[in-house]
Amino acid sequence: MIVADTNLLAYLYLTSPHSAPAAQVLRREPDWRAPRLWRSEFANVLTAYLRRGWLTLPTATEILEQAQMFMQGAEYEVAGWRVLSLAAASGCSAYDCEFVALALDLNAPLVTADVAVLRAFPDIAVALDVFVGSER
Repeated sequence: MIVADTNLLAYLYLTSPHSAPAAQVLRREPDWRAPRLWRSEFANVLTAYLRRGWLTLPTATEILEQAQMFMQGAEYEVAGWRVLSLAAASGCSAYDCEFVALALDLNAPLVTADVAVLRAFPDIAVALDVFVGSER
């Protein structure tokens, strides 16, 4: 089991230089978890693609539905006090700290490409390429 941040989910569903590593993460560990926040963040990523003309609304809607089906039953609420505490101590956003809090709650690695999160939480956050290459 891993905690997947929104960017990892986006890399899986949207073509980018990180798409191949994201697919490798999925092959290595198919049990992905995330705080419910991922839905809003993912919709925001899709909105950015819509506004740039990189996706049509029907395609974005289909991608959103596929991602929601993939994450069904793997979404969690996290304690607000814990998120605030992590954000205050790290300088990371509360949004990012929701994923960190869940990883801590589940005692699972947070797989991410977010450099600030990787720096602030080296004991729980793991880079995509490191996760794929590691012997977890």
